[in-house]
Parts: sequence; C-alpha cells; structure tokens
Amino acid sequence: MSEPVASRRTVLCCAAVALAGATAAGCSSSGGKEETKSAGPIDLGSAAGIPVGGGKVFRDQAVVVTQPAAGEYKAFSAKCTHAGCLVNGVAKEQIQCLCHGSRFAITDGAVLDGPAPKPLPEYKVALQNGNLEVTK
Repeated sequence: MSEPVASRRTVLCCAAVALAGATAAGCSSSGGKEETKSAGPIDLGSAAGIPVGGGKVFRDQAVVVTQPAAGEYKAFSAKCTHAGCLVNGVAKEQIQCLCHGSRFAITDGAVLDGPAPKPLPEYKVALQNGNLEVTK
C-alpha cells in the first residue's frame, strides 16, 4: 500500500495558514495578560538623545519617550493598543506604529489615527542627573 501524497494545493494552503499564524503571533499582545509593573525605575540613559518635538523608542524596555516641549518629557508603553506590535518610531510629532498604521500624540499618547482603539498607557518619567528614569 502506498503512502498518501498531499497535493500541491494542500501543501501551499497549509504553509499559508502556518505563516499567517506566525505573523499574527508576532503582532499579538502578551496572550491577554496585563503588562506587569516594574519594581522600580528603569534608567534609559541620557535625555540628550530625545529631540524636542520628537522622541525615541527603547525597544528592549518596550518604552517610548517623547519631548513635546523643551525640558518636558513623556513616557508611554511602546506596545500599540491595536495588536501589541512595538511602535517603530516618532516622526512629525507623532508616535508611529507601522504594523497597521496607528499614530499617537507625543503629548498624551492619544490615538490620532487608528485602528488602535485606545491611547498608549502613560508611565512616570523623571530626569535624574541628566538621565531619564521611567517607572511602569
């Protein structure tokens, strides 16, 4: 008796489903779990790298820090509220997520353009000896 042979169509279909699942997993949130609060402040280094009217994404810490006006720093979760992708940068006074096109205000994390359903969670940020310290 010979082994069953999968058709080319079946193989391609299964591959497409597997790829779609892997792609969705890369943009999914933490499985429905709430983001855990840190025990203390996270030192992000010098504030000198945060431009006025712009910001910087700290991917390893999943934090985005902005400076809407000189000397005014804001910190937000870098996880988009739509699908959990990390935002990729700050441009034109907007925090931008390229996964699905959401944009957020650098002043308060408010949604400027969806599909994100709600603002980015805001974190406490302090300037200590020229360094940014963020508490989640």
